[in-house]
Amino acid sequence: MSTVISLAEAVPPYTFDQDLVMDFTEELFSDSFSDIKRLLSVFHNGQIKKRHFARDLDWFKKVRTLEEKNDAYIESAVELGAQAIKKCLSDEAFLLEPVPYDEIDAIFTISTTGLATPSIDARIMNILPFSPHTKRIPIWGLGCAGGASGLSRAHEYCLAYPDAKVLVLSIELCSLTFQKNDLSKSNLIGTSLFADGVACALLCGRDSGFEKLRRLPASPVILGTMSTTMPDSLDVMGWDIKNEGLYVIFSKSIPSIIENWLRPNVEEFLASHNMHINQIDHFIAHPGGKKVLDAYVKSLGIAPEMTDIPLAVLNDYGNMSSATIMYVLKRFLEKAGHGEIGLAAALGPGFSSELLLMRWE
Repeated sequence: MSTVISLAEAVPPYTFDQDLVMDFTEELFSDSFSDIKRLLSVFHNGQIKKRHFARDLDWFKKVRTLEEKNDAYIESAVELGAQAIKKCLSDEAFLLEPVPYDEIDAIFTISTTGLATPSIDARIMNILPFSPHTKRIPIWGLGCAGGASGLSRAHEYCLAYPDAKVLVLSIELCSLTFQKNDLSKSNLIGTSLFADGVACALLCGRDSGFEKLRRLPASPVILGTMSTTMPDSLDVMGWDIKNEGLYVIFSKSIPSIIENWLRPNVEEFLASHNMHINQIDHFIAHPGGKKVLDAYVKSLGIAPEMTDIPLAVLNDYGNMSSATIMYVLKRFLEKAGHGEIGLAAALGPGFSSELLLMRWE
């Protein structure tokens, strides 16, 4: 088994109220849509109050090349990624003492919003004193499912190496993919929803001695995971990669897909662990949007209150792609108690789902 014993966030420096971003978007798109006022209702319907970006709004008023966007991505990803790792390995709220960098066996780095070779983890290892033998596992292209997938793959690593301590670093700078000249409704909706965020989790194997490090009386033990990809669904979400950069693909059918497709996956997964959805205490959901959270509730037949924490993260941070579920999990780390069961769920390009079953021990 593996246990999550620490989790930290690195919040980008620029904070904007949703109304300010809406006004900015109206200024950019007013000449392109005759019904711009009606379309801008998505900014309030999504119930997002504020978001955080890696650059000031003025930066987005100019058409940026792919090179400019990617350079900004690398710069901010390294800075914020290092911040998240430092805090994760030293946060007194979760740890009795700092975890030395050279005790980390592997780093799973999750991102879908920029490109870097050498990868971001290699660049961070030139800043922080990791062992030169630390394994680097960069994972790209999983979008909103990436945070949950990273936790799953790190868990499997700890099953293979029970004495391991592993980091999952999720870095998403969605704002830097913004296309000023993309006049599609998908881009307009994306502009109302997506934000930047970075988070880092520390997972420890069964024989790693983590009990001497953790401060909390109970931490989530990952009991199992399941990945599922829907056939012939490549056009549901993702990127079109063009000369100017990444163009968002965001189908309006996502909520209806969730309603019809998610429950059978969850039932199959829980049945493999001799459990039922009614036995779940906490729903650790990636809040892709308010409609996505509503679709979770309708599909799984759970109480709406089970999405309160995911909704609160959405309100305060927007959709940070893969990093969002890490922010949600952190809040459950701080409140869940011994013996309680959590189901983590995230959906992403493919179209795919990643599920994790956790028990606080």
